[in-house]
Amino acid sequence: MRAFTRRSLLVFVMSAAVSGAATGLRADDPIASPESVGFSTDGLKAFQQTMRALVDDARLAGVTTLVARHGKVVHFDVYGVQDLDSRKPVAKDTIFRIASMTKPIVGVAMMMLWEQGKWTLDDPVSKHIPEFAGLKVATPNGEVAQARPMTMRQLMSHTAGFDVSGGYSKLNITDRNQPLQAMIDKLAKLPLAAQPGSDWRYGPSVDIQGYIVEKLSGQPLDVFLRTKIFDLLAMKDTGFSVEKSKADRVTKMFTYGEDKRIMMAATQGDPTSKPVFLSGSGGLLSTTEDYFRFAQMLLNGGQANGKRFLKKSTVELMRTNVLADGVKVDLYGPTYNIEGIGFGLDFAIILDPAKANTPEGKNSFYWGGAFGTWFWIDPTNDLIVIGMIQNVSGSTPTGGSPQVRPLSRKLVYQALVDPRK
Repeated sequence: MRAFTRRSLLVFVMSAAVSGAATGLRADDPIASPESVGFSTDGLKAFQQTMRALVDDARLAGVTTLVARHGKVVHFDVYGVQDLDSRKPVAKDTIFRIASMTKPIVGVAMMMLWEQGKWTLDDPVSKHIPEFAGLKVATPNGEVAQARPMTMRQLMSHTAGFDVSGGYSKLNITDRNQPLQAMIDKLAKLPLAAQPGSDWRYGPSVDIQGYIVEKLSGQPLDVFLRTKIFDLLAMKDTGFSVEKSKADRVTKMFTYGEDKRIMMAATQGDPTSKPVFLSGSGGLLSTTEDYFRFAQMLLNGGQANGKRFLKKSTVELMRTNVLADGVKVDLYGPTYNIEGIGFGLDFAIILDPAKANTPEGKNSFYWGGAFGTWFWIDPTNDLIVIGMIQNVSGSTPTGGSPQVRPLSRKLVYQALVDPRK
């Protein structure tokens, strides 16, 4: 695949910008005046121009960004293309692979079952997955017993003792063509990588949660999510695959050439093919607007569209740090700032904005996807921000993609000139 120059990509996106502007939001989600909720129109314009410049400079193929405050969308911009060959522009209903932004959705499913009394935070995981009873822990001196059985609280916060995803790469525990039970069977034969509760490791925990959702609800994961969350929130474009009629709305995957310019990725996959393995960790596709509906439900304290999904206290529990003292969220290694950040039940949490070196309000909760999608929910400022790109290794600081996440945080809060409104 050939890389695209700044000049050629700029020609593509000029038409994309016009198309995106004409698409408009749905009638029930109108764009509000930025000043009515404390934002500066000029500030949000600077945010828009900065994101668009990344496309004009051939550092991104396309990008969508959405900002909402007090339940009102004040910025929803789409720019660029979703296919460098066909030059199809990004639109407000472009479908993205949201990867690990699947995790908070499965977390909500888990907490629905928690509210029903199906499990408790202090339950040993083996109560719900007997195959995990008596798992040993690997150490330099051989395998040892768990000091205390892993709990559901730890499973919900990546501290149950399972290794990082890369630790299982040779074992293919998340085989797309095998059911979730096959993953459980494989993990049941392996030792844990750490004592439960002692270390934060980003691995298969939410895939395991997806398995538990199926077991406790008696429904396949996709059916539970669709009937209990997506249908009720009108998230009509979210699922583990897309209908063939929607295939042309799914963005292509992108990477970088030797000249560091954006190009099509060699492998694209088939978004219309439903996998056997329904990954709670990263299997969903969605749109910016669909995910906004989900995020707004959480910011509303668990309700939307006149329906109650979770109790307000349950949402507050999800964004409460549950890590033991001294355990840190370490996603990209020790060279990246990990101070001031905690982890709740399938969300990272800003505990101390100054230490975390972020302008977000205290208690903001967030996550992102491997292909560069990102979001945060700031209850202090009653604010939601969602952004979507689609790059291989798009979330990794060393993966070549521009660092849209910290950039968006800086620009959005600079645009919030009157938080008292």
